[in-house]
Amino acid sequence: MALLASAAAVTLAAALVVYRMAREEIDAVSDYHLRQIALTLRDRAPRGGAVVGGEDAELDFVIQIWDREGRRLYRSRLVAGLPESAELGFATVRARSGDWRVYSVELGDLVIQVAQPVRVRQALAVAAATRTLAPVLLMLPLLALLIWNIVARALAPLNRLAGEVASRTPAALEPIGEAGAPEEAIPLVRALNDLLARLGAALSAQRAFVADAAHELRTPLAALDLQVQLVERAPDTAGHAAALADLRAGLGRMTHVVQQLLTLARAGPDAGAALAGEPVSLSELVAQAVADHALLAEARRIDLGAGQAAEDAVVAGDPATLRTLLANLVDNAIRHSPPGARVDVDAGIEADRPYLEVSDHGTGIPEAERERVFDRFYRRAGSDTGSGLGLAIVKAIAERHAARVVLRDTPGGGLTARVDFPARFAAQAPSDAGATPPARVPGEDGRP
Repeated sequence: MALLASAAAVTLAAALVVYRMAREEIDAVSDYHLRQIALTLRDRAPRGGAVVGGEDAELDFVIQIWDREGRRLYRSRLVAGLPESAELGFATVRARSGDWRVYSVELGDLVIQVAQPVRVRQALAVAAATRTLAPVLLMLPLLALLIWNIVARALAPLNRLAGEVASRTPAALEPIGEAGAPEEAIPLVRALNDLLARLGAALSAQRAFVADAAHELRTPLAALDLQVQLVERAPDTAGHAAALADLRAGLGRMTHVVQQLLTLARAGPDAGAALAGEPVSLSELVAQAVADHALLAEARRIDLGAGQAAEDAVVAGDPATLRTLLANLVDNAIRHSPPGARVDVDAGIEADRPYLEVSDHGTGIPEAERERVFDRFYRRAGSDTGSGLGLAIVKAIAERHAARVVLRDTPGGGLTARVDFPARFAAQAPSDAGATPPARVPGEDGRP
């Protein structure tokens, strides 16, 4: 409809332009005729008294002639409103019968005036414009039909494409075929296919996450149910207290698993809006992580402390999720280290790339399993600690910050987890950066 309306508007504009051009041409030609008529009357004008010609309805012109004293010698017919005296040259005057175009000229001892109704010129202009535009106006319905047909044929592939997109469901996200799509729509089809692929991957990951979460929660829930029964059946106060302690520990493990699940859901690369890019001091994160895990390290007799903590190690990101990332690495290092072992937490810059690093001296992870430990709910054989979500959360948060997590052996035995941030994320340290990391938390063996 917009194209049809545009074509009609252009046609009307063209008609107006043609009419104005025809009017200008007819005005020029008519003015020329007025002048020629006046000149031809120079030698034919009557010289006696005033003469009034007969009324001729088909005569468009009115002629008046005066002598030098202003006496009218001739008037072709009476027209009310025409001037009683001549003003030399061309002029447009208003009479009772309408507007008139008047030409007056002094020839010898005579003043000759020739007048023509403006409506005659207007009629001639309309007739000329109509003759010029008649073929176009007659072809306008055919043009509208052609436009309608061409647009309908051009939009048919897009309508088919819209139908294919509408037919996709969460259970059927097959890519859209490019065959039959107009060349201009190929980039759109490819972008839609890419979106469908990413949506399919996200839905698959969500289904896998829900299935894994349901599977992982089934066992601790069953254990809690058994522990509640043991509390109810406890024969004495000591047994009741022991059963309650087991129940409390089970609730703690369940709470930890649920919290890890929520953290993983929030930290996914497709969760929430883009990062705000707030400057985050890695040395402050190290200080906070060491302070937060001091009691856990002391209880497990782990020597926890901050090693290198460069004050200019700053990245742009989300402080809360980066704090969670480092907390999971430190928690894993403490829980998988034997009593008396040492855990170091570092922050620095290497080759213009800020990094976080947590090193322990535990059993480590075989190189063949280092990729799998980032999978959700994966636990190494023989491991009965943790929820299997800690490193998955670390990887998800790192990916949101365009960072990379690398696992390698610690010199002397153990595992070192390092998070390398891209150089483009480096930022100026905040004004309160440079907090001094806390002193090393000694283990029960009293090592500094």
